[in-house]
Amino acid sequence: MQPLGRVRSLAVELEDGRAWGAYGSGELLHGRVRLELRGALRLRALEVCARGRAVVHWLESRSVGLNIVYHDYTAFQTFLNRHRQLIPDNGEVTVLQAGRHEFPFTFQLPETLATSFEGKHGSVRYWVKAKLHRPWATVKKVKKEFTVIEPIDINTPALLAPQAGAKEKLARAWYCNRGQVSVTAKIDRKGYTPGEVIPIFAEIDNCTNRAVVPKAAIIQTQTFIARGTKKQKKSVVTSIVGDSIAAGKREVWHGRALKIPPVGPSILQCRIIQVEYSLKVCVDIPGTSKLLLELPLVIGTIPLHPFGSRTSSVSSQYSITLDWLSSIPEQPEAPPEYSAVVPSPTAEQSLAPPSRSELGAVLEGPFFAYIQEFRFRPPPLYSEVDPNPPSDGIRPRCMTC
Repeated sequence: MQPLGRVRSLAVELEDGRAWGAYGSGELLHGRVRLELRGALRLRALEVCARGRAVVHWLESRSVGLNIVYHDYTAFQTFLNRHRQLIPDNGEVTVLQAGRHEFPFTFQLPETLATSFEGKHGSVRYWVKAKLHRPWATVKKVKKEFTVIEPIDINTPALLAPQAGAKEKLARAWYCNRGQVSVTAKIDRKGYTPGEVIPIFAEIDNCTNRAVVPKAAIIQTQTFIARGTKKQKKSVVTSIVGDSIAAGKREVWHGRALKIPPVGPSILQCRIIQVEYSLKVCVDIPGTSKLLLELPLVIGTIPLHPFGSRTSSVSSQYSITLDWLSSIPEQPEAPPEYSAVVPSPTAEQSLAPPSRSELGAVLEGPFFAYIQEFRFRPPPLYSEVDPNPPSDGIRPRCMTC
């Protein structure tokens, strides 16, 4: 058996993806296997593989008489499984001399991937593994993980469509009718990116004889699916609390600002793990259950074009970047004649974020889950290209006349 000391180090090195080490579907994954030897080494083969899969697992128990029976829920979904022979195993022994050896490789990533994710009951992970096969020796292995961010373009008709809803509830206590509470809410669109501000337009009518308190929150829902069974974890991403509404009064929100913190994008392309978001407008009614109105949200990676919607063919050329880790401005300053350049729906996004005191309260409920942190640069608020360039046919004015 060869002494293991001849292998000084075995490592997998990946070239940085275009977005801070993150890769997207359809891209090329470039890297190299670096092998450093103290002395001559006889080996049979050197192979490298790229893998990516989603895994779901949890246990549930129930009592059967005096015994406790456990049910195991496990599911897998493979997104990537590619192999390369850097030194092929052709039945002969290859001898490498002492020193440093590098073996480059390239993998073509599939067109459909799921964003990397870590949750309590499941995960989506990607990695590259190298295996060094030696005669009469154990296989030496090394693994390097990498991150995948699947692009979600919010400049599509479905994600640019406004979302609205209305709900009402009859407040009762001890079989006594205390009146009705109703809420209507609207947001400009369904798709947003982290760092943006959601202007909430809402109207709350309190026709009861008690004061009520309106709230709004962004909820993340993680869904894990195995053997036809679903398990969900919910968490409050951020929230705001409105002023108390006296009995018989009405409260109107004219674009109440709710800023999206750094969170992971929605995961919609995985069969066993889904990450979804929603905006919930809640009214606390004393003595009875809450009135809840839910509007769907999609957290994307490609920000809104500054002048509104574009066709998907053009917006797809707007590449995602995760180098938005620079500080996000709290309240960007508008350029001259801003209202004349930017349409009103986009202008509403520049609303100031809620104050620190408003972020203190959180909706009640058993909301605990793992929140991934991604930071995105907000979209530009205006174009640096002159919309009315001077014509070449106009003669410059003489400054001495």
